[in-house]
Amino acid sequence: MNWESTKIDFDNADHSHQPQGTLSVHPDSDSAERPDNPLEFWPSEFVVYPAHGVGQILAIEVQTVAGASLEFFAIYFSKSKMRLHVPTRKAPRVGMRKLSSPATIARARLTLSEAPRRMRANWSRLINEYETKIKSGDVIAIAEATRDLYRRPANSDQSYSERQLYTAALHRLAEEVAMVEGITEEHAVSELEGLLLRRLSRTQ
Repeated sequence: MNWESTKIDFDNADHSHQPQGTLSVHPDSDSAERPDNPLEFWPSEFVVYPAHGVGQILAIEVQTVAGASLEFFAIYFSKSKMRLHVPTRKAPRVGMRKLSSPATIARARLTLSEAPRRMRANWSRLINEYETKIKSGDVIAIAEATRDLYRRPANSDQSYSERQLYTAALHRLAEEVAMVEGITEEHAVSELEGLLLRRLSRTQ
């Protein structure tokens, strides 16, 4: 199979368009129109949307269509400069969640230090497995993909497709680590790759 020609599709989620005639609702509002928000996401909060990574809720907007009120989280992803509208009732189904706890981030770091899984399946199947992990929104699964795809920087045997998947996994992980730990994404990338390199050095 020609790995170099394999198309890697990291993000095929639909982008929502700006609703017309919206009302922004904030947590301190006394309005009777306050949206049903069972997961307690609020404006200005940072969240993880599986298909796009870390974003910030700008507002909870209400749009009236044919006499019915529809509620949306308006989320802005600064890295991709994209704004997404997610129906509040759809958020649980798409896996939108709060940022991981520091304990979960520590588990993700530990995962990077563990031995990688041996790759025995064909590359086409592995691509699907890695993409599923990267887009799952599960920080531990993303760490597993990052670990399993890592190679030494000077390793010329890694294909373009592998590097592309690795970069996607690493930066998705680093983005959340940086937000939780209050560091820059560049710093997070450097630390995470340091863990991967030390783990590889111990096994050789």
